[in-house]
Amino acid sequence: MYWNGMGWGGWVMMTITVVAFWGLVAVVVVALVRSLRGEPARRAPGKSALELLDERFARGEIDETDYHRRRELLLEHRVDH
Repeated sequence: MYWNGMGWGGWVMMTITVVAFWGLVAVVVVALVRSLRGEPARRAPGKSALELLDERFARGEIDETDYHRRRELLLEHRVDH
């Protein structure tokens, strides 16, 4: 009766293909959810929090009061390694 079936090799390839397909679907869904939530891009390596704060202030993203408040907090909790 099932002599013309795909055999064990076919089942292995089918399993790999299905797992790869669902893995790709998961990656697309995660990327879509992250983009819809508006998550910020990862920060560039090597920049300190103070440098990033300075850049945000220079771009006008935060006002002077907020800048000084955040800068003081960063300096209070700064850990030198």
